[in-house]
Amino acid sequence: MDENMLCTRNHEYVLEKDDGYEVGITDYGIELLGDIVYVELPDTNTEFSKGEIFATIESVKAAAEVYMPISGRVTEINEEIVNKPELLNDENYGSKWFIKIESDADQIEFADLLDYSDYKEDVE
Repeated sequence: MDENMLCTRNHEYVLEKDDGYEVGITDYGIELLGDIVYVELPDTNTEFSKGEIFATIESVKAAAEVYMPISGRVTEINEEIVNKPELLNDENYGSKWFIKIESDADQIEFADLLDYSDYKEDVE
């Protein structure tokens, strides 16, 4: 995982990129779920507020909802993981993002997010 991402205590992450932000779940979140067998993502151009459910994941163990770490509008979804959700189980898989968003989130929305290193300490 990228050391520059910011994480929620619920295992979502947001990572700033040149063209917006990538949003997904952390490696630890994937590990907790177990073998992922299904991912449902929203349509592009859908807008979400921070804390809203934007995705559903099903594993052999459980189903989980994924929440927006910051507000934004979906600009792209990762079709690859929709079509092959088992890719998320591969530790070497480099494109584990779920959606890309545009966001005008202010610093208040980022205030409760953890640096990846702090997140890892928090979950270990």
